[in-house]
This record gives sequence, structure tokens and C-alpha cells, in this order.
Amino acid sequence: MKKLLLLVIMLPLAISAQKSKIGTWWAYIGNAKIASKLNWHHEVQYRNYNFIGDTEQLLLRTGLGYNLTPNNNNVLIGYGFIQSQPYIDDEKTTIDEHRVFQQYIFKHKWSQLALTHRFRSEQRFIETDFKFRFRYSLGLKVPLGKNTTSYPSSFYAAISNEIFVHTTAAFFDRNRIYGGIGYRFSKHISTEVGLMNQTTTERSRNQATIVTFISL
Repeated sequence: MKKLLLLVIMLPLAISAQKSKIGTWWAYIGNAKIASKLNWHHEVQYRNYNFIGDTEQLLLRTGLGYNLTPNNNNVLIGYGFIQSQPYIDDEKTTIDEHRVFQQYIFKHKWSQLALTHRFRSEQRFIETDFKFRFRYSLGLKVPLGKNTTSYPSSFYAAISNEIFVHTTAAFFDRNRIYGGIGYRFSKHISTEVGLMNQTTTERSRNQATIVTFISL
């Protein structure tokens, strides 16, 4: 675990210096309690090569989760549909992917910091191809200003890093490092605006992100 944490923290420092154009990721991430220990996760992500209109990827994901403890341990199994539109030889193509995933989320606090560890495995059915991938995300949030418990008027900073690895010989898949500012409109609704860098073996690309979270 210590080696994995060190890799997640240090890998962004080795981000490639290749040219990068900024795109945008618009996202809605929802979570609804459906029983005492069960939750329904659902999200929509719309990713663009530019500000909006030149679609890079559409991602729809949903899942059923179970709380091992009331607030900080959750296991979940889900399904995602992903439609990618990459440019190949300057021509846009469409690639559909069906994805089954399993994840475990552990949350804890350290002083004023709220830390989240997410472990996720994915079985990816991409056209006629199959891939297995593992992801680990380490995220933290820190309140900004004196008013950190009441609502509204609650700003916070968010930082995260996520590494993706394959089970094949090409072990490293990609890394995402993110920083943003969030605002809590209520205990159930918040929005973050930030910047994410995604590095693969082929390129490094920056994305402006606008994400709304709703938890009921």
C-alpha cells in the first residue's frame, strides 16, 4: 500500500512535456440512499476536445452500493456505457464500450482534511476487444475560510490523483491529477470547477472540469 500511495503522489511530477490543448469535462454525479445500507450511484460525463460541441466522449455510469459502515466504507458494483469519438488520421470515428466495474471506497479525516481512497476494477468490452483494468484514486478536500460547517457559503479546495494500470504487459495505462475549488450550496448539493491533467503513454492533455454533485 505504501508503494502504491508513493507512486500515486510522485507520478504526476513526471508528466510529459508534450503539447497539450485544453478541453472540457462536464459532469453530474449523483448518489441516492434507497435503503438503510443501500445506495444508488449514477453519473453522466460529457467530455469535449474544445469548450463544448466537439465531443470526445460520453460516459453513462450507474451502480448499486452497500455501506459496510454508516459513513466511510462502501462497496459497489456497476455498469457503464462509454461512447468515444477519437480522431484517427484527422477523421472522427465512434467506438462503443460496455463496462462492468467493482469498487471499494474508504473515507477518513486527518485534521481538517477529508481523505477518500477509491479502489476500482473494470472489465471493459470495447467493440470486439476485452480489457481488464485497475484504478486507485486518492482525493482530499480541505475547507476554506472560517465558515466550514454551516450552509450555504461553504468553500473548499479539492485535490486528487488517480492511476490506471492494466493486467497485461503494458502495465501503465494513464494518470489523472486534479485540482479545483468547490462550493457547497447545501448538505446535498455542491459544484466544483477545476483543472485536470491526464497523461498516457502517448500524450499529456489538460481538461477544464465542471462537476455537480447531488447526494440524497
